[in-house]
Amino acid sequence: MNQNKNGTKDNKKYILMSICSVLVFLFIWELVTDVLGIFKSTMLPSPVKVFGTFIDKFTNTKPDGATIQVHTLASLKVALSGYLIGVGIGVPLGIAMAWFRKVDCFVTPLFDLLRPVPGIAWLPVLIVFFGIGLLSKAMVIFLSAFIACVINSYSGIKNTRMVHLWVGQTFGATRSQLLFKVAIPTALPMIFTGLKVALGASWNALIAAELLASTKGLGFMINQARGIYRPDIILVGMIAVGITGAILGYLIELLQKLVMKRGWRQ
Repeated sequence: MNQNKNGTKDNKKYILMSICSVLVFLFIWELVTDVLGIFKSTMLPSPVKVFGTFIDKFTNTKPDGATIQVHTLASLKVALSGYLIGVGIGVPLGIAMAWFRKVDCFVTPLFDLLRPVPGIAWLPVLIVFFGIGLLSKAMVIFLSAFIACVINSYSGIKNTRMVHLWVGQTFGATRSQLLFKVAIPTALPMIFTGLKVALGASWNALIAAELLASTKGLGFMINQARGIYRPDIILVGMIAVGITGAILGYLIELLQKLVMKRGWRQ
């Protein structure tokens, strides 16, 4: 009971401190813009101005041809397409590379060549093959998510304690049972860390891709606002990117807790 009470108090303190930090940030922002005028509105609009633009973009399609929810959904469509494919291929491949020596020897040299190349660097090549549509941007996101998932899944399996495997072997577990009952459950924290890192990499790659080649999306909205010098819309786009990314990260946290509660934790 005391631990639960202490945990509840700590959570309340954390939430209170988080709210205070946001309020302090907004206060300083308002202070240096509208109050003291250190920054002109054409350089850095006030939070009141940005909030007004944010609300207005829910119904106003100017100057980029769509509302903010349309841009957000367009970005999510592309991001989740590439991300889910990257996760679906990257996690099993990372596990296979760590568990099977022949797979590791065969795949690792090629993977080591691809790993240093950022996903966005592939965009010019992908545009030549697939144009500026969904597929080219989804492939950029796939590459960004794929690399993070492989690295973390591989590391998670490799970090499995040998004593756990020895105990399983002592009780007659087969190699497949050791993989699915010991190694993968032990690696789950690292695998979920990979999912979070991959999500951040995918979201960043998406915005960069939309800045360079897109006709819709949050990155496109930011780029259009830059062209007509509308810093308030640029900040609205950045806020939308942050909020959407935070929500997606929170959903992965919930998924991790759900998986752990169902008995995967060792």
